[in-house]
Amino acid sequence: MQKYSICYISFFFLFMLSMMNFTMMIFFIMNNLIIFLEWEVISFSSMSVVMSILLDWMSLLFMMFVLLISSVVIYYSKSYMLSELNLNRFIMLILLFVFSMILLIISPNIISILLGWDGLGLVSYCLVIYYQNIKSYNAGMLTALSNRIGDVFILMVISWMMNYGSWNYIFYMDFMKNDYSMKMVGIMIIMAAMTKSAQIPFSSWLPAAMAAPTPVSALVHSSTLVTAGVYLLIRFNILLLDMFFLKVLLILSGLTMFMAGISANYEFDLKKIIALSTLSQLGLMMSILSMGLPELAFFHLLTHAMFKALLFMCAGMIIHMMNDIQDIRLMGGVGNYIPLTSLCMNISNMALCGIPFLAGFYSKDLILEMISMSNLNFFIFMMYYISTGLTMFYSFRLMMYLMVNDFNLLSIYNLYDEDYIMLKSMFSLLMMSVVSGSVLMWVVFPYPYMIYLPLNLKFMVVYVSLLGGFLGYLVSIMKIYSINKFIMLYNLSNFLCLMWFMPNLSTYGLNYYFLSMGQNLSKSIDMGWSEIYSGQGIFIILSKYSIFYNLFQLNNFKIYLFSFVLWMIFILFMLII
Repeated sequence: MQKYSICYISFFFLFMLSMMNFTMMIFFIMNNLIIFLEWEVISFSSMSVVMSILLDWMSLLFMMFVLLISSVVIYYSKSYMLSELNLNRFIMLILLFVFSMILLIISPNIISILLGWDGLGLVSYCLVIYYQNIKSYNAGMLTALSNRIGDVFILMVISWMMNYGSWNYIFYMDFMKNDYSMKMVGIMIIMAAMTKSAQIPFSSWLPAAMAAPTPVSALVHSSTLVTAGVYLLIRFNILLLDMFFLKVLLILSGLTMFMAGISANYEFDLKKIIALSTLSQLGLMMSILSMGLPELAFFHLLTHAMFKALLFMCAGMIIHMMNDIQDIRLMGGVGNYIPLTSLCMNISNMALCGIPFLAGFYSKDLILEMISMSNLNFFIFMMYYISTGLTMFYSFRLMMYLMVNDFNLLSIYNLYDEDYIMLKSMFSLLMMSVVSGSVLMWVVFPYPYMIYLPLNLKFMVVYVSLLGGFLGYLVSIMKIYSINKFIMLYNLSNFLCLMWFMPNLSTYGLNYYFLSMGQNLSKSIDMGWSEIYSGQGIFIILSKYSIFYNLFQLNNFKIYLFSFVLWMIFILFMLII
């Protein structure tokens, strides 16, 4: 019981905090309140280091979602990590992770944002390498190094903002917007957000982070680590308007959405399919942000958090049942054996696809209709709709492999879903996945969006969804007779399956090159020249001379005689000259 007490305490504490945040958020929206708290830590040379807290409806609502999901995940971990000896350490790491995210959410100050940002990077590394093997170490290193790039950009923003005399960026937005030299801040913030939210070319760390335990994946990929970049851009959105770099971000995030959708259709690892779906949704959020619609991006961020956490929890339970096997080709017909888990899985998948009146429908449909009204070129327009179709494609394919196809694992098996701790946590998120979209639609927007479009444009979402679902069905029933089609396109399949070779680029190209260069620099400079000409060299010289001086201190007569003779020779030589 002692082992589980920290689970219950953490769950209860986070859940109560979440409910408190929700009531405060309603109060703040109704009274149009913003609270700004400031504590000056230190002041030097006309610069003050200040700890600030910004409480408005946005930060309170996001905190409520983060706390709710993390409380449910901790309750779920009690059963999922049943055989874990160091369960308390695992829960402590998750609590640190949540605390870092909350620090980032409530900070209007770029220094305290860096603390939360770096805390997320560090704790995510500890959680990714939790199962200690070579694969986890490599994935953790890739995650940590990719996130370090974003940390460097945040540090550059801190140094750049010293021009203003304060790091409370929230007061300088309007001034920065009109100051062309301060556009650099916007570019650096965009680059930092791209690394944290895994946009091209930093995408490869996100599927690699699946080496972490499944409860961590449910937390990381729904509301914490990967959404930190999106949230930062939502906060900085006033600064980012009318920037050329936003057009670059629109193209890169659109390509991320497209690339993740295609790669998910070639993937057979259950957790990686869901991770690539997260990557696709992040691309959608970032592209909406780059079009200047931060409220819509925030809306989709919140609805996505609910059904994605549920999807990971269902995947974790299925993996448990299957003796820790993650290959979907070995699963099948699980709906007959674990009906409650399958129910949760199907509903969360439908919410992801945007099936009407579930959580994902309210945000995705609104986003696509706003795009249909926007002044965009044909390439971006088609990228959005094709990516939506691909979401339906991989979701339908996954459901066919899991629920409909034949069971391929063992001849004797025992599948059950009577783990009531996991089921209770999943059903609480299931309810939120159904109702959170409509509730947020009523709460967040001051008036309902009614978008009028031509009939074909209005039904465009339905067309691409039906087409995607049909293609997913066709791909899932393909047996051995269709193998020749894939062998003909082997190189293309390889390219699409490996995320456009991005893991190879970041692992063997960038990271390996920089790490080996760092090792060489360390050998030649830190352990080489700088050692000879600094500490180590001085130590050798002093130790040699100390031996020489020691002879003098022993008062040896021969030394004095020898030195006397040398002096006499020197004086005679000088006299002769």
